[in-house]
Amino acid sequence: MASIQKRPDGKYRARYRDEAGKEHARHFVRKVDAQQWLDEKTAAIVTGQYVDPRAGKVTFADYFADWSQRQVWAAGTDKAMRLAARSVTFADVQLRALRRSHVEQWVKAMQTADRGEGRPRGLAAGTIRTRVNNVRAVLRAAVRDRVIPSDPSDGVTLPRTRRAEAAMELPTPEQVRALLAAAGPRFVAFVALAAFAGLRLGEAAGTQVGDVNFLGRSLQVRRQVQRGPGGAVLVTPPKYGSERTVFLAPDLVEILSRHVADHRPGTDARRWLFEGEPGDPPHQNTVGYWWRKACRDGGVAGFTLHDLRHYYASGLIAQGCDVVTVQRALGHASATVTLRTYAHLWPTAEDRTRKAAAALMAETLAGPADYLRTREA
Repeated sequence: MASIQKRPDGKYRARYRDEAGKEHARHFVRKVDAQQWLDEKTAAIVTGQYVDPRAGKVTFADYFADWSQRQVWAAGTDKAMRLAARSVTFADVQLRALRRSHVEQWVKAMQTADRGEGRPRGLAAGTIRTRVNNVRAVLRAAVRDRVIPSDPSDGVTLPRTRRAEAAMELPTPEQVRALLAAAGPRFVAFVALAAFAGLRLGEAAGTQVGDVNFLGRSLQVRRQVQRGPGGAVLVTPPKYGSERTVFLAPDLVEILSRHVADHRPGTDARRWLFEGEPGDPPHQNTVGYWWRKACRDGGVAGFTLHDLRHYYASGLIAQGCDVVTVQRALGHASATVTLRTYAHLWPTAEDRTRKAAAALMAETLAGPADYLRTREA
């Protein structure tokens, strides 16, 4: 129900009732403005897009505190979302007053923040994008809850990230060989799992002996190790979509078999393949120490343990594996993730054309060199 009445002072009072029956009123100098305001509110109610003006009085911080309690998140997601929410510069701004300019100022602050002596200025472009996307999830939830009519982060320009082909630097086979040679006896199998099975650090740390099918030459990825509150070791399920079966090369099975025989003998299938403190899987900090020592002793610099996962992916692609095969081997949630990360490693149409033409010439001429020598003779 809506109406317009002219008041004794000459102004026009426009009134309407929302979906809950609450009355809202506003005064205008011109009747045409009052009618336009009523039309907009009525249309919003009819189309289901109406937002109670009083709902947006809640601040960003208070809305996040309430909304986050209702979300079903993995531990890693919960940590990332709370980190992003704490980093905003508009935590105490009411959502109804939040503007695109607030989000832009926050993005600029992350880009130019002083991170301390000897550290690069500002956060990396990828980190900024991740934080903005996490905060954007909160704002879009507020839109769905009809707290605000639209997402103020829409259209905000973010720092450009480097193209995958420019940002990704893969270790060479010689460098991986040097790392394997330099890794300590208890760590060499860990390096091998990353380089030849594509396991993430947490997945390799969370592997139990019973996860390895030595006769079937396969490994079940069932859990991962994360850094818990206070730096504790936290064992959780793998990232969404990452539970998988990895098919192992015979030589990798042999490395794992020797590792178990030498360092993890026993009959309990639930014993950790790699051990940190007695009875516990290795902490991320422990693995980091092992990795840095292997890099130093092997004379290899500029790579992380995760780069061995990229090395494994590049090997699968070089051997002709399709996108879905690589996706399943790496435990990506979708083929889109795989393509976004590794599309530049797949052969192009030009590469396939050259290879096919070379094979055709070799079959027809028994090698170009022989053909040329025949003509010269």
